[in-house]
Amino acid sequence: MKSRRSSNQRFPEKPYYKDAEIEAISEEALRSVSLMPESPSPVRIDRFIEKRFGVSHTYEDLPEGVLGFTCFGPKGVQAVCISRWLDDGGKVADRRVRSTLAHEGGHGLLHAHLFLLPTTEPLFGDCSDPAKPKVLCRDDSVAGTPRQEYDGRWWEFQANGAMSCLLLPKPLVLKAMEPYLLTRGLLEVRSVDPARRMDAARALSEIFDVNPVFVKLRIERLFPEAQDSQLAL
Repeated sequence: MKSRRSSNQRFPEKPYYKDAEIEAISEEALRSVSLMPESPSPVRIDRFIEKRFGVSHTYEDLPEGVLGFTCFGPKGVQAVCISRWLDDGGKVADRRVRSTLAHEGGHGLLHAHLFLLPTTEPLFGDCSDPAKPKVLCRDDSVAGTPRQEYDGRWWEFQANGAMSCLLLPKPLVLKAMEPYLLTRGLLEVRSVDPARRMDAARALSEIFDVNPVFVKLRIERLFPEAQDSQLAL
């Protein structure tokens, strides 16, 4: 991980993580608390928050559009809170809670050190008192793709990258994708069978208990369709 001065007033520096670094950090974090599944299956993300950061997430009435927040102090993560309206039952809602928890876990893994540095602007609520913990929130406008740039909010971009890696660990995704892969070209490159890409997304959504949109994005990141087209030429 490298860092450079940030033009955003919220942080004096901007950490830069390569995709491989976020993958490695997320996998190591899961393994460190014995929560990396041995075979493709749902990651116990709520238990990960408890064991890795020593806090249990809570539900609260948050402002409209705010899905959750992470509260940081001198020793790291102090609290993880999820909007109460997300906890309304049903598979889609449960999966959205899981993705929000993983996003907040991503902040905890990648950004806790930033809160030991002075900031000039509050991130959420009243952070003017230096004795009060600092808070980083996730709003609904950044709840979409892990690869979106978010109008310069790089911390959300990075947290969504970690979210994807925590819920869909690369080694397990590669195992789960085996039935949907082809070997092509002289270099025997593994790629997704174009006719089964949607089948793969639906199957992995059930295997990992993640909403299909995130699975499709994860598969695209690991097996770009553009690569499939080039190999087919």
